[in-house]
Amino acid sequence: MFAWLAAIVVLLAVLWTWFTLSWNYSDGERAGVLQKFSRKGWICKTYEGELALYVVAGVAPEIWYFSVRDESLLGTMNESTGRRVRLHYTEHPFVPTSCLAETRYFVDRVEQIRDSTNYQVVPIP
Repeated sequence: MFAWLAAIVVLLAVLWTWFTLSWNYSDGERAGVLQKFSRKGWICKTYEGELALYVVAGVAPEIWYFSVRDESLLGTMNESTGRRVRLHYTEHPFVPTSCLAETRYFVDRVEQIRDSTNYQVVPIP
């Protein structure tokens, strides 16, 4: 009896994790300066970043925290640190563990803003 109950609990946890990672609540884009990008965690290593959102020059920026699960973006993210970028993200609330990501925002595309006078966005190959 206990084995069946444990199996059902594990199955529900797996289904809930699959659901929260495959279904997104929202998606969008944010632009700012990629301030930090690192791999962190005690046991589960995840890729986390910080985007500084400047509203007005001279005012402290708002920091937006995000996670990256797509390893094909790692090189681009590292090269873009300290530069203006536009990030496309999907929001996944209620992910059951921080082993998958520390935030609910998963970045899946990054574009560097090359010309800061007209904010022209150029995709990074």
